[in-house]
Amino acid sequence: MSIILGIDPGSRLTGYGVIERKGRHFNYLGSGCIKTLTAGDNHPQRLQIIFAGVSELITQFKPDMFAIEQVFMGLNPGGALKLGQARGAAIVAATNNGLPVAEYSARQIKQAVVGTGAADKEQVQHMVTSFLKLPATPQADAADALAVAICHGHSNDMLIKMSGKASKTVRGRLR
Repeated sequence: MSIILGIDPGSRLTGYGVIERKGRHFNYLGSGCIKTLTAGDNHPQRLQIIFAGVSELITQFKPDMFAIEQVFMGLNPGGALKLGQARGAAIVAATNNGLPVAEYSARQIKQAVVGTGAADKEQVQHMVTSFLKLPATPQADAADALAVAICHGHSNDMLIKMSGKASKTVRGRLR
């Protein structure tokens, strides 16, 4: 059993999603957004709110794993820089609490949850709602964060399976 905290970083809204993995099954524990809108245009204060919010989530849910979406470099370099700083605030909160950090591209996350790296936000929301058997569709940033956590759960399962097969193969050759 493990608890995974997924983060969809943003300088105004940082989505979070927490799931529990029991074997091959995933259970929803919580999701929402860390809102920095009260900070106005004070970017350092926004980063502090993100850091404090992620730290509080770690204290509340006690995750074993932390996964975050990588920065997508679009047409706005200033936006990408602010997004990178928001990611940094969340990552520092995780590492200060001794959590290993896993990073996934948007394409990897969509591929893991929807089956195609070109999925739109509505498809991600639908699949997260269905996969976790949620009674209602989560807000877009929260759904994206849950998708990050699900992606990490699937990736971690794959690594465990691969390491198990590798060790069985080595054992088989030694006998």
